[in-house]
Amino acid sequence: MPPPQSPTIHRAARVEDAVRGVLNRRLLRRGWHPQVLPYAGYGTQQRVRLLGRVLITPSGSRRRDPAVRGWRRFFSAPAPGVPVLVEIGGEKHEVESGRDGYIDLVLPAALPPGRGEALLSIEGYPPVRAPLYVVEAGTDTAIVSDIDDTVMITALPRPVVAFWNTFVRREASRRPVPGMPLLFNALLDANPGALVVYLSTGPWNIAPALEQFLATHGYPPGPLLLTDWGPTAEGWFRSGQRHKQTELRRLLGEVPGLSWILVGDDGQHDPDVYAAAAEEFPGRVQAIVLRELSPLEQVLTHGTPDPPETTDSPGHADSGRPNVLRPPGLSAERPPEIRAPDGVQLLAELRRRGLLPAVPGWPYRD
Repeated sequence: MPPPQSPTIHRAARVEDAVRGVLNRRLLRRGWHPQVLPYAGYGTQQRVRLLGRVLITPSGSRRRDPAVRGWRRFFSAPAPGVPVLVEIGGEKHEVESGRDGYIDLVLPAALPPGRGEALLSIEGYPPVRAPLYVVEAGTDTAIVSDIDDTVMITALPRPVVAFWNTFVRREASRRPVPGMPLLFNALLDANPGALVVYLSTGPWNIAPALEQFLATHGYPPGPLLLTDWGPTAEGWFRSGQRHKQTELRRLLGEVPGLSWILVGDDGQHDPDVYAAAAEEFPGRVQAIVLRELSPLEQVLTHGTPDPPETTDSPGHADSGRPNVLRPPGLSAERPPEIRAPDGVQLLAELRRRGLLPAVPGWPYRD
């Protein structure tokens, strides 16, 4: 049964929860059952953020099959209030799925650095494995990246194009932004062991397809931080900008001691969100790296050929700051901002300005 509703919850969410309760009861009577869908989490050697979702599915469901056409991923029945047993590092925790079926908890854990896992199980069914990316003590750097039009060409959120890309087009047919896998692997070469997190306003329904896309095109693995497109307790729609601000703030707070390289594009809110994070956490942002969308991509994204107006960003590349990435915590100086149309040119600019080690013979562009 769904958890009791707060009297202040928005009416759209109350209606959605009521309809969902009726639907779930009918599906359970037809033999469907709760199933845990694990997502990758992250954390330190002392605590981790666990992510997952409980859905009501038919027997033999292939919910994680990334080849499923986009619209089919949105026909799901989230299951709130379902008890889930979590085992991490030999310790067991009894938790419960929240509204929309999500599990999003910070739990204590004694784990070695690197790739770990948690076991999530519902009574009567075998456990599933949720990957965990555990930051090693002494690691200095982490990377956050947007997805849409930063690592993947999507031209969101223009409504018709967004609908086609999300509900009709096969996820496997989407194309990577040229040169971006090269950029990410160069950043990891310069910062071994860095945590990579993908932050997007895309829905959790397509998480398995995004994971396969990243792996297929040579991007480093890492947890996804996505959102949900349904009503919230506060209103009809979620704010993509607020989602990014909130998640970025959580990342910088939950994984202390790291300085971050923030990668995005200039088609929507990334410049403002990243500049605000640098202001709120002085000395914690090493650099802001922005892919410049073409005029056509800008039109598809927000309707005009020019980038959206942003607040004055003191972190722009022409601001006169030293062209070096600062060691973490040594200065509250605003970070450099690098812009270029693709990953190859961004990487060239980072190397030309001394922000990444130079490679003999690299074709720098003046």
